[in-house]
Amino acid sequence: MKIIEGIKPARAALSRSASAQLYHSDLEPEVRQIIDEVRRRGDAALLDLTSRLDKVKLNSLEVSKKELKSAYGEVDKELVSALKLAAERIGSYHQKQKDVIWNLVSKKGFGQLIRPLESVGVYAPGGTASYPSTVLMAAIPARVAGVKEVILVSPPQAKGSIPPATLVAADIAQVDRVFAIGGAQAIAALAFGTESVPRVDKICGPGNIFVVLAKKLVYGIVGIDGLAGPSEVVIIADDSADASYCAADLLAQAEHDPLASAILITTSRRLADEVNREVEKQLKTLKRQAIAAKSLESRGLIAIVANIDEAIGLANLYAPEHLCLMVKKADACIERVANAGCIFIGSDSSVVLGDYVDGPSHVLPTEATARFSSPLNILDFVKFTSLVGVSKAELKKLARAAATIARAEGLEAHAKAAEKRLSD
Repeated sequence: MKIIEGIKPARAALSRSASAQLYHSDLEPEVRQIIDEVRRRGDAALLDLTSRLDKVKLNSLEVSKKELKSAYGEVDKELVSALKLAAERIGSYHQKQKDVIWNLVSKKGFGQLIRPLESVGVYAPGGTASYPSTVLMAAIPARVAGVKEVILVSPPQAKGSIPPATLVAADIAQVDRVFAIGGAQAIAALAFGTESVPRVDKICGPGNIFVVLAKKLVYGIVGIDGLAGPSEVVIIADDSADASYCAADLLAQAEHDPLASAILITTSRRLADEVNREVEKQLKTLKRQAIAAKSLESRGLIAIVANIDEAIGLANLYAPEHLCLMVKKADACIERVANAGCIFIGSDSSVVLGDYVDGPSHVLPTEATARFSSPLNILDFVKFTSLVGVSKAELKKLARAAATIARAEGLEAHAKAAEKRLSD
């Protein structure tokens, strides 16, 4: 991995403008065409597009309840147990968040109603791979929030089926319906509805650039959780950090995608060199070695700075999806972190645990959007309605003020509507 020294070159390297990932103008016309085709032709378009783009001929778009149950027989029992443990922890974490929010909003005089969304669509990447964890991380918070209907879409494999582990996760997460469709066409189906696929209120979950662009284009017709880019991690480490842990966590992100970012910011030259050696050593043992190597070559970095304050400043500038604090007194650093999707505190808190089993959703803001957005959580699946109830005692004061402002804005009917109540 490339090593740079000093705050100025580090700042230059970690400053990033709006990601080109979200602005592929060359791909948008194709995505628009797919969306329009699904909007006009419904199921027929979904079947044609899946055949043409995914090279899969489907007999049915929807996965039956029988297929969901039979998937358990094709999945290792240890994996089923692990998924159930993850589901329990995800549910517990989000139930606690719900309890706090509901308790606050229900207090007398707060002036708001909170209501869950009616329906949500979850996109789980698939095709050549299986990501059952994404199903749990997106569907369970929706369920805890009280969403009435949760729909899962995921690309089919060559034989037209969704990987069994994904189906097991859907069953554990109590997903209502599952459809074997992916890409921009799946997003369009959820946004507009077809003969088979119900229209939803919001779409969440990560996907490739076609999925991201489709979500961007249908936003406003339907809600979305965000526009996810490639995975990224920043590790802040001092001389006390374990180089093998640092290397392992960097590689865990790098193996996601050639565009994934794995960055170490450290106050120790010794650690920087040791981590570099560990990365080379551990890289040779990975099945996805080629992907990880390409990621580290193009987007990997080790920055050496003078102190932890400089390191935290750089992390806030970069606003990473994952931020690991492998330093002495890691707890003391948390208050200084302004921008991060998820903070992992101490050497034992590996990103991998957050990816799968700790509890918070692993659907996190990427590409510096942690500056203004949050991880997927209960609030993504509810809406607030404001309440206005004015007493007779308040009316005299408020109506006159409202009428004054209305006339200043040239809205006489507004003013009269307020004043009418004063004369009655």
